[in-house]
Amino acid sequence: MLPILRSKSYFPAFTDDFFGRDFLSNFLDNETALSTPAVNVSENKNEFLIDVAAPGLDKDDFIIDLHNNLLTISSEKENKREEKEEKCIRREFSYSSFKRSFSLPDTADVDKITASHQYGILHISIPKKEEAKEKPVRQIKVS
Repeated sequence: MLPILRSKSYFPAFTDDFFGRDFLSNFLDNETALSTPAVNVSENKNEFLIDVAAPGLDKDDFIIDLHNNLLTISSEKENKREEKEEKCIRREFSYSSFKRSFSLPDTADVDKITASHQYGILHISIPKKEEAKEKPVRQIKVS
């Protein structure tokens, strides 16, 4: 049997296979991973839809800006809690914020964008311009 040489990169490859590629980045950068909400983007024949999963945030916590076809969704929330006992005071602060930006296509009707919030999910509807919507099949008669 021939000896097998193992490089120093074996350990990171092992951790990648065992924990997944983002294990160390998620472990070291855990606050960023937790504070950036998941986003679903979809399209149908009439509109583009953006759903932002942000449990714990109210509709008033969101800021939605539109500038030069760039839609930016952001939020900042600060929580303070203070407990006082006989000789001990305990204060806990938490602060969370995020910002996500989306480039809108030229086919988006930016004047008719609507947003709603329900059950911890922010729903944004971006209608398509009439000329961008799919037209039904039409037969043309030959003369």
